[in-house]
Amino acid sequence: MAGKSDRVKEPLDFVHQNAILCETISKELRCQKLCTTFSVNPFRKTHTLSGKPMSWHDHVEEKEDPNFLNIIHHAALEPTKKYTMPQTESQEIGWITTPLVTPDRTDIRLHYPRRHTEITKYMDAAWRLKEQTENM
Repeated sequence: MAGKSDRVKEPLDFVHQNAILCETISKELRCQKLCTTFSVNPFRKTHTLSGKPMSWHDHVEEKEDPNFLNIIHHAALEPTKKYTMPQTESQEIGWITTPLVTPDRTDIRLHYPRRHTEITKYMDAAWRLKEQTENM
């Protein structure tokens, strides 16, 4: 079985390592983007804490940022109002919530109201009487 002692370790080539380092740095600088606008992530829940009672900076009135408020309100919307189509497979179930047929109470094909006959009226009265006697 060949062990680690059989391998011959090559000497370090500082010229090639420097070339690799220069190439890595040039790729990082080429892909680096300077971000100067910062805001709160609207998709992350924030926990608000109450301020100190005698703190002066908690009571300073500042004007509201309408762009930030729009982002927060948009993030709080349900997916059907945010997007035109479902974004995941699980959103496809229940995406269209409007009924296919408008509910019509007069149509007996779709609406089955509760009907009472002599037998059902008798059994309702018997069950009510049985429940009353058991609860006493």
